[in-house]
Amino acid sequence: MARFIDELKRTHDNNSLRASDIGSEVVLFGWVNNRRDHGSIIFVDLRDREGLTQIVFDPDTAPEAHKQAEALRGEWCIGIKGKVRSRGMQMSKKTGEMVSATNPNLATGEIEVEVMEATVFNRSETPPFELLDKVDTKEEIRLQYRFLDLRRAPLQRALRMRHNLNQAARNYLSEAGCLELETPFLVKYTPGGARNFLVPSRTSAGKFYALAESPQLFKQLFMVAGYEKYFQIVRCFRDEDLRIDRQPEFTQIDIELSFVNQDDIFNLVEGLIFAMWKANGVDLKELYPSGHFPRMDFEESMRLYGNDKPDLRFGMPHVDLTELITQHEGGGIPFFQPIAEKFKNGTYRKDLPAEIIKAMVIPASANFSRADGDKLEKLARGMGAGGLARAKVGASGEWTQSPLAKSITDEMRTAINEACGAKEGDIILFQSGKTSLVHTVMANLRLALGKKLGLIPESGHGDQWNFLWVVNPPLFEYDDDNKRWAAAHHAFTRPFDDHVDLLEKDPGLVQCYRYDLVLNGFEIGGGSVRLHDPDVQARVFRTLGIGDAEAEEKFGFLLKALRYGAPPHGGIAIGMDRVAMLMAGTDSIRDVIAYPKTQKGTDLMTDAPGGVSADQLAELRIASLVSDEG
Repeated sequence: MARFIDELKRTHDNNSLRASDIGSEVVLFGWVNNRRDHGSIIFVDLRDREGLTQIVFDPDTAPEAHKQAEALRGEWCIGIKGKVRSRGMQMSKKTGEMVSATNPNLATGEIEVEVMEATVFNRSETPPFELLDKVDTKEEIRLQYRFLDLRRAPLQRALRMRHNLNQAARNYLSEAGCLELETPFLVKYTPGGARNFLVPSRTSAGKFYALAESPQLFKQLFMVAGYEKYFQIVRCFRDEDLRIDRQPEFTQIDIELSFVNQDDIFNLVEGLIFAMWKANGVDLKELYPSGHFPRMDFEESMRLYGNDKPDLRFGMPHVDLTELITQHEGGGIPFFQPIAEKFKNGTYRKDLPAEIIKAMVIPASANFSRADGDKLEKLARGMGAGGLARAKVGASGEWTQSPLAKSITDEMRTAINEACGAKEGDIILFQSGKTSLVHTVMANLRLALGKKLGLIPESGHGDQWNFLWVVNPPLFEYDDDNKRWAAAHHAFTRPFDDHVDLLEKDPGLVQCYRYDLVLNGFEIGGGSVRLHDPDVQARVFRTLGIGDAEAEEKFGFLLKALRYGAPPHGGIAIGMDRVAMLMAGTDSIRDVIAYPKTQKGTDLMTDAPGGVSADQLAELRIASLVSDEG
């Protein structure tokens, strides 16, 4: 083996040899992808991270190497020295004629390497699953043996793609004048954001660090310190319930700029996205020749799509019928009338919990059956809805296949058909009740229909890249359980200048310079223009029920900094894992993270989290409430 590592250095990777290399002596390293014994001659596909090369062991050319090849098995790690030759001709099993032996599906398919010397660096036990591009092995097994799973080409392509994204981001932001600066992971716990992981301090008994959920406050301090343009590709930590696009530790491209407005931030980020996509072979200029993404008001997004991250690869918008049905005093439909009364009496407020009535149209061309409708209703009930009212439009505008048809007035039915643009054969879906629930149910029904009707892929994202800025959201949202105002995002977002006077008068109407970047129904980035005026910051805290003393206790270091000439500033964070997931066309961020956690937050490969000894706990002055058996 020493001859290969010490004397025979690798000359090529396993994806680089071509017909122009025929006759050359080469040294290749890699893993046995597969082995085929054709009588006296043995063929092996040698694999590394770059690709495959076919190597040939011929007993007449190199008997010692051929003897070694007889023992080779899958995933053995080997090295070979050989001569590149053409694959030449072989006899067709079907016709008996001589045909080309080249493999057009392989970059190295014109050549093979005749082995002269070989060595086995390391043998391999039989893997627990085949390392194929497509495997049906349970994810739990693949995560347990992640070091083997990572040898598969799809994961290697995904991590290479992430490398390209990282490099493109660093190059672009550096050229734009941003400095890559680091911020602490171990920080002080501050309330108001996601749940933090807590880390006990050995040297300060009874006290804890928090793992930073983001560099938010520190990057603002960089602006106060005069660094003006900052970025960081940073790991962040949130102790939250996990889902398909969320992990307890995640990566974001964090950006903060001084002396900018919202448009300046958008311009930088749009250029960044263009550069990242370009690094992976996609030219967004063809889709967005202006170099800019469209924008949509938060209120419009909620009204039309039920959420603030609409998938615009297809239509099927919602129609808010609340005001129309109020004008018709419920239109004869019993469960619409109470909502109409509330709206009519002026208790309806877009910014406060209320009840609304929404509709959505399924086109006649979908050939939607009653059974399909029943499945949608089951889905709606699973989200907490009481049901899913629906009606099919007849030739004269009448409603069929619907209990609503018995009580609705002719005027109301005609008005709803016109408002929804419903035609013969179309099916109208209705949802009414608490605003947040109606939005959620209708948003998810729209996505389910988009997949069922083939308007978006069942899985993956195709080649469609529908970007959207969602802008101008409310600064506050009402916490109905605690009967108080809460920050819709975080407490450091700058309200519109002409809305500052509403902070005390009518907080629900205050809009702010916060924005989300959406791609194909996923929020891939979010940020805001920050509050740099300490007086306005204090007023925002008071609206949230945080007094001056409490604010100083929790956020004193930031408030102190704002009193020392803080510049106007703002920023954004781009979710690198979600971006990579979308770019790779997969449905789970676990497919684009080298060592991910399961949905329960466990690492099956290392068996983390694990227990610690009583001595370790004692050193930290911590007692566990969980018994050894528990």
